[in-house]
Amino acid sequence: MQELRIQQHFIDSADLYYQVSETLAKPVDAAVQALLASVTGGGKVLVAGGGTSIALAQYLTGLLVGGFERERPGLAAVTLGADAVWASAWSGDEGLSRQVHALGQAGDVLVLISAHGDESVLAQAVRAAHDREMTVLAITGGSGGAVARLLRETDVHVCVPHERAARVREVQQLVLHCLCDGIDTQLLGEQEPM
Repeated sequence: MQELRIQQHFIDSADLYYQVSETLAKPVDAAVQALLASVTGGGKVLVAGGGTSIALAQYLTGLLVGGFERERPGLAAVTLGADAVWASAWSGDEGLSRQVHALGQAGDVLVLISAHGDESVLAQAVRAAHDREMTVLAITGGSGGAVARLLRETDVHVCVPHERAARVREVQQLVLHCLCDGIDTQLLGEQEPM
C-alpha cells in the first residue's frame, strides 16, 4: 500500500514539472537576465526565504557563490536572515527589511523564495528593496500572495501554480538550477554535452 503512495508522489511531481515547463520558461529567462545584469554590472544578489524556504535561499546562494556545474568565479550573493541572531534581533517583521536597507543598493537584486508568498516579513523586504531601487525576483507558489501584489513591472515573478508546498518546492529547486545554468551559459558559453 505504501509503495503505491510513494509512486503517486513521483507521478504527481513529474506531472507538475511537465505542466509548468512552458509557462515558467519566460519568467525564468527574465529572472536570469535580471540576475546577470546585476552581477555583471557590479551589483549583488540578496536572497531570503520564508519559513522553511530559507533552505532553498541558502542553496541558491551556495550555487551563485560556489558554482553550479562548471568552474567559474563566484558571484556576489548573500543569504539574509539565515541565523538566529537576525531572527530574534527585532520584533515583528523588521529583520529582513533592515538587512535589505543596510546592504541593498540600486542595481542589486533581492530574491525571495516562498511556497505561497504570504509571509509579512517578505512583504516588508519587498518594500525595502523598492526603497533602495532594487529589482525583486519573487519565486513563489500558489497565487504568490502578498509578495506578488507588491511587485512592480520591473520586478520578476516566477510563480509555481500549485497549492501543495512540497510540489512547489520541488519545482522551485529546479527553477534555481535553471537560473544558475542560464547565468553560466551566458557567462561561459554553451557546455559540451557529457
